[in-house]
Amino acid sequence: MPDLFAPDDLPTTNPADAPLADKLRPCTLTDVVGQDHLTGPEGAIGRMVAAGRLSSIILWGPPGTGKTTISRLLADAVGMRFEPISAVFSGVADLKKVFATAKDYARRGEKTLLFVDEIHRFNRAQQDSFLPFVEDGTVTLVGATTENPSFELNAALLSRAQVLILRRLDASALEQLLDRSEALTGRPLPLDAAAREALLASADGDGRFLLNQVETLYSIDIPEPLDPAGLSALLHRRVAVYDKDREGHYNLISALHKSLRGSDPQAALYYLARMLTAGEEPLYVLRRLVRFAVEDIGLADPQAVVQCLAAKDSYEFLGSPEGELAIVQACLYCATAPKSNAAYSAMKSAWRSARETGSLMPPQNILNAPTKLMKNIGYGKGYHYDHDAEEGFSGDNYWPEEIQPQTFYAPTERGFEARIAERIAYWNRLRAERHTQ
Repeated sequence: MPDLFAPDDLPTTNPADAPLADKLRPCTLTDVVGQDHLTGPEGAIGRMVAAGRLSSIILWGPPGTGKTTISRLLADAVGMRFEPISAVFSGVADLKKVFATAKDYARRGEKTLLFVDEIHRFNRAQQDSFLPFVEDGTVTLVGATTENPSFELNAALLSRAQVLILRRLDASALEQLLDRSEALTGRPLPLDAAAREALLASADGDGRFLLNQVETLYSIDIPEPLDPAGLSALLHRRVAVYDKDREGHYNLISALHKSLRGSDPQAALYYLARMLTAGEEPLYVLRRLVRFAVEDIGLADPQAVVQCLAAKDSYEFLGSPEGELAIVQACLYCATAPKSNAAYSAMKSAWRSARETGSLMPPQNILNAPTKLMKNIGYGKGYHYDHDAEEGFSGDNYWPEEIQPQTFYAPTERGFEARIAERIAYWNRLRAERHTQ
């Protein structure tokens, strides 16, 4: 269910002039839509209510999914005093007052549920201030956040609270909100079937946004039901939730990378579009495509990195929106190219060997001898110039004497690497023959 009220302004009545979202505010946890995995009998919240004991929890989910609503109803369900604060508007002084008041109520035998909206907005020191009061039972903490708690909350606080994940409202849950709106107002929405579906899609899982849109529709005199085009002209879509430095950013770039790796050009284009239409910096996407080209394609198709760098140049030359077509072309090239991580694996193996073997000297025959002394002590002695050797290949040993030759790069049989594998096998055969001779 959407958060239907501000945490510091929780009405106890529904006056006639209240917003539609407030009028539809659930009265019990069973009225909450879209979060049955938590509020149902087998859900974590359902079990807490059934036991009559509430532990500290962090509610993590997108906007408009019911974090504030559930918190208030939880307090009612277990008979606790509800104390809401917002991390956006509160500081240390406010927290001290809240804790002092909660202690006074505790002495009278009344427990306090402290609801902290946007809890991730508190800094580390402020988050630490909760710990003693949570531990001694002065308050039961219910924090609400739209950000990944793993990144935004102290480990000490997380260890004392259970993280519960709220889901974005699906079409079925949003449809329930529309049904309740029509039942409350006593009249159907002025939309045809296609426009009704478009309205649900425009909410992007946000119940509060949907109800605000519904209220706008009811406030306007619309003589005939709107079709999708008419609805689009009247109302705006909800802007996609996307913070370029937060979890949504990393989730989408991960999805793009893995779609490319899985050779699914359609899914890759979808995630590329999700990022760019949400305002992602195109050059960031291009950097990730270049990285993908060298990590997941490599020498299976050496043109992949060339395509990505050409796309970068094209975008910088053309700008948006024309230059974004070059990004699309690079994305499609990478998605449909043969894949190999052999170069990436070779790099990791070679780096590991270099760290383990330290400062071993290369063999003297391949060392330069720019001075007479160096020539006298054997630098460069016995070196065979490959261009003068038969087939342009001497077969010399280039490894330090203390270690055996190692294999870091193992080309696949895909794309251009298949030809590279043939060359390496050919050189290995020649090397073995010449060592035998």
